[in-house]
Amino acid sequence: MASLQDIRRRIKSVKSIQQITNAMNMVATSRLRRAKEAAVANKPYADKMAQVVSDIAANAGDFSHPLLEKRTEGKRLILVLASDKGLAGAYASNAFKEAVAQVEDKASTEIVAVGRKTDTFFRNRSYDVVKSYAGISERPSYEHAKEIANDLISRFADGEVKEIYMVYTRFVSAISCVPETVKLLPFSDLAGEGGSHAEYIYEPSAAEVLGFMLPQYLVTTIYAALLQSAASELSSRMNAMSNATDNAQELIAKLDLHYNKVRQANITREITEIVGGAEALK
Repeated sequence: MASLQDIRRRIKSVKSIQQITNAMNMVATSRLRRAKEAAVANKPYADKMAQVVSDIAANAGDFSHPLLEKRTEGKRLILVLASDKGLAGAYASNAFKEAVAQVEDKASTEIVAVGRKTDTFFRNRSYDVVKSYAGISERPSYEHAKEIANDLISRFADGEVKEIYMVYTRFVSAISCVPETVKLLPFSDLAGEGGSHAEYIYEPSAAEVLGFMLPQYLVTTIYAALLQSAASELSSRMNAMSNATDNAQELIAKLDLHYNKVRQANITREITEIVGGAEALK
């Protein structure tokens, strides 16, 4: 049976952990509000960009561009967006499972990792991590998205890879986020499936405008995914730390009860020994 001193030490330790998890919960909650606002504010722009590119593609006619080139040979590259830090529940592991599901052959797959956890996960499993970005998962910027997009465009245009996919986590609500896979390159089905498209006056031509818009569209898509992933990470961390705080409180209550039982048992034993000793002196 544990001594009273051991139980007191355990209670003190759990209370210290509870203070840490509670503080992390409050920090994640505060950051989540800003991250959610950024993701929500960016969504109309990203949707409109996709619509405009689709409308231009519908009027571009027979159009060729390096980012539209379909290849049969080459490696598959997967851009994986996850976290720099842990303590976010199953957020990172769910994204990794989604990414691994997209791997047809490990030898012919390259990984571009966003987040230290992402880099560690794939390197430890002998994947070819060709590029890694750290320190941006919670607070991504447009410049980060532009840097990533330029690197992907360069690799695709040079013929290093035949197709590029992106795995990120879509923010649904504070208690729900869903890992998703999006094909980035080569662009396909930009003109959509039938339906009406807005008519624009193009200068100098729809093809040249579309050629300028395609890289911008890629940057916008990656930036929107970074914002969605940041909100998902913070919501997952908030929920994980909230659950950890509640579990610590339950454990403290159980330890207090156990402490009182041990203390009462010790008192009872001491009383019994005193009574037994007094009886033996009679």
